[in-house]
Amino acid sequence: MTKSEDFPARLDPVALSAFAAVVVIGGTNFVAVRFSNQELAPFWGAGLRFGSAALLLFAISALWRLHLPRGRALLGALQLGLLNVAAFYALAYWGLVQAPAALASVLVALTPVLTLLLARMHGLERLSWRGIGAAATALAGVAVVFADQLTAAVPIASVLALSAAALCLAESTVLAKYFPRVHPIPTNAVAMLPGALVLVALSGAAGEAWVVPALQSTWIALVYLVTLGSVGLFVGFLIVLHRWTASATSYATVLLPLVTVSMAALLAGEMVSLTFLLGAVLVMAGAYLGVLRPSNR
Repeated sequence: MTKSEDFPARLDPVALSAFAAVVVIGGTNFVAVRFSNQELAPFWGAGLRFGSAALLLFAISALWRLHLPRGRALLGALQLGLLNVAAFYALAYWGLVQAPAALASVLVALTPVLTLLLARMHGLERLSWRGIGAAATALAGVAVVFADQLTAAVPIASVLALSAAALCLAESTVLAKYFPRVHPIPTNAVAMLPGALVLVALSGAAGEAWVVPALQSTWIALVYLVTLGSVGLFVGFLIVLHRWTASATSYATVLLPLVTVSMAALLAGEMVSLTFLLGAVLVMAGAYLGVLRPSNR
């Protein structure tokens, strides 16, 4: 593994732009899913979202004449679909039915710590004190920002589901490094289709009602989640992952809560407190140490 692959020492503008897009889109997604869950059952809403996104990505692939993944690349796309689409979003959508978006983003912010440990277990990265310190600093910042949310009366099942979602996201990020690199658009098209089928199957098994949205707010949330929230997020995620390590890429999840709270404040008129600003400083410090600061090796 070369130095540039070991850590994003070079501030690649493409990777940084994609990283910033992933943070903004991913943070907004938590709020959009809450709107979607108001009218659509969780598994059905997630399946509808990713089924539509898969069709859109297949259409783009055909229009641009992009080759679909084959061989080991196909296996990589399928594992991405099962872990990063089916498992993660089934758990996240279900957990968000009763958990606030802010608390959900806090639990998903565990992903860098989990990714760091899993990458070490898989032999992809070395476990350094700097990496542990960066993850701990960022996670402490998230905890400060949402100190009041962490004490909210949320069902333990929702907390466990969202924590398991973070574990699935971390493992899918690490496993993606094992497979050949293919254009992110056809890769995500192939990944989202089986993921959507699994989600729809879960919806049927749970006896959910398969309804078409009636509210304008639900349609706006669904269109956003299909386009930017799925196509934009997953393509940007793979762009970053192809250039950075798995653990560095996972630091996007630490910054998601800052966007979630900002969007909630914009949509609901909530005030930003000094606690939020203090936590934001810690989160940014952790992200800088974990992602942007050049390696000393």
